[in-house]
Amino acid sequence: MTGADRLTLADGSQHPTGFWAEEAVVPYRALKAAGHEIVVATPGGTPPPVDRASLAAEVNGGQERADEIARGLEEMTELGEPVKLAEADLDDFAAVFYPGGHGPMEDLAVDEDSGRLLVAALDSGRPLAVVCHGPAALLAAVRADGANAFAGRPVAAFTNEEETQGGLAPRVRWLLEDRLTEAGVDVRTAAPWAPHVVVDGNLITGQNPASSAQVAEELLKRLG
Repeated sequence: MTGADRLTLADGSQHPTGFWAEEAVVPYRALKAAGHEIVVATPGGTPPPVDRASLAAEVNGGQERADEIARGLEEMTELGEPVKLAEADLDDFAAVFYPGGHGPMEDLAVDEDSGRLLVAALDSGRPLAVVCHGPAALLAAVRADGANAFAGRPVAAFTNEEETQGGLAPRVRWLLEDRLTEAGVDVRTAAPWAPHVVVDGNLITGQNPASSAQVAEELLKRLG
């Protein structure tokens, strides 16, 4: 998960951010209900900050749903006890999951420890699930020859159209869909804000917050 609570914009100003609550809570609850143990890892072991905007009623379909997501965050006691990404040993885990929010664009997109973990997870055949802005972390997954490990792989990720409709596109330093495409990743887009999941072998990716539940379902299928 991201450890960044600010996104640096094109003009140098800082936009409050973090991880998007729904993208963490929905898969967390599904995995815990299935009996899985969850470990949170961040750059430097920093407790991951939630994007406060992701707790608003208007982005959760109403106050009742927003309150439910907030209760879900309280259940996630692991958020207060993250391990350092540099010390996370893939052999200790059955799967890897990255939620989104704009935070990953600030830190995970350039984090070498995260990049090495992603390359190892992809090559290991373990289920690897990434949603929304989480695919920003794929940008750091570079092999020894300089090629991106996910080049040529079909993925879903937060789209330029969604970023534009969300109002941040004119202000960010780069757009996720563009940067992934430049790295050779095959970004598969669908209608804005609708659930859209792409599965390619052990790689499971979702386009936006609404895709979180389906990403979790696909991950659980592969975990058995």
